[in-house]
Amino acid sequence: MRSVRDWSLIRALTTACGVAALAVLLPASGHAQTKAPDDTPSVKIGGTILGDYTYTDAPSATDASGNSYHPNGFSISRTYINITGQLSHVVSFRLTPDVSRETGSGSSLNGSLDFRLKYAFAQVNLGDWMTKGSWVRLGQQQTPLIDYQEGIYRYRFQGTTFTEREGYLTSSDAGASFHYAFAKDYGDVHVGVYNGEGYSHAEANDRKALQVRATVRPFAEGGAALHGLRATVFYDGDSYTRDATRRRVLGELTYEHHYVNAGFDYLNTRDQPPVVAPELRGSGYSFWITPKLGAGFEVLVRYDHMTPDTTFDSQARTRTIAGVSRWFTYPGGLNSAILVDYEQVNGDDFTPAQPEQRRIAVHAQLNF
Repeated sequence: MRSVRDWSLIRALTTACGVAALAVLLPASGHAQTKAPDDTPSVKIGGTILGDYTYTDAPSATDASGNSYHPNGFSISRTYINITGQLSHVVSFRLTPDVSRETGSGSSLNGSLDFRLKYAFAQVNLGDWMTKGSWVRLGQQQTPLIDYQEGIYRYRFQGTTFTEREGYLTSSDAGASFHYAFAKDYGDVHVGVYNGEGYSHAEANDRKALQVRATVRPFAEGGAALHGLRATVFYDGDSYTRDATRRRVLGELTYEHHYVNAGFDYLNTRDQPPVVAPELRGSGYSFWITPKLGAGFEVLVRYDHMTPDTTFDSQARTRTIAGVSRWFTYPGGLNSAILVDYEQVNGDDFTPAQPEQRRIAVHAQLNF
């Protein structure tokens, strides 16, 4: 059963959506306007291309003739077409188709590039009535944590963030959400109600996921050395069925500076899928750092450690990533990057055992 607190948060979000709807219909008041807002309808089109060449050192594979070889190849792992715009300064929208590699089995489309929808939402901007950066979104949209993290981590083109890579969260889902930005850049709160299955799956039951992220920047008005420090807590409450729990709780510290970005996550999970009798309690952590060397060069170092079931503490999966990147920036905030990296994943103690994985890759990202 969902707690009273969960339902109160859902009711609060519903109220916020109603206030946003009224805000579209009612004129702004109580705020002096030094300049008339731009209400000209507009549409912008951009895109993102993620590609790589990957050489797999381990495990090796066997071809149709029984010969052992090291898998390697060029790949366009993902592309986005971003269509954004506004109907007025209050109402904006985003439409993003996603093209990614089909990895299923038993289908003639296995290995093909699939065209699917990742984002499709309307946004009501509440800056006329609340702080700038406050809004309500309706539709298929970014979930509160992943999009926030990727804005700091920036290496989505190498691979997803810790919680998404381990399969505990998804970056997009259909639902309704409310975002409030604290004044003077002291932080923000993002709360939403979503289907819970993620954008790549249809809704499977009548359960809904409540997700809340709260971030504080304690030294927002401090000097450059302290301004980039942020502390975040995140909660995801959902269930597979009425009595089958699915919970994620995460604490995070991040730091951004002209010379380095860094982050530390601690994750706690509870899962009781209907086909599994005992509840699985997992925990893990991730640390990453990207020293900036100048002239667009950066170093990436990341370490993940995840125990899906703490009953078997020895069955932990670890991931180590190390690489060197070169970033290129262009007018209008556009950028591209290339990264040469090494990734190693260990899970030898799992049952059944998971072989060690070692990969060397060249990853590239192009935003336009």
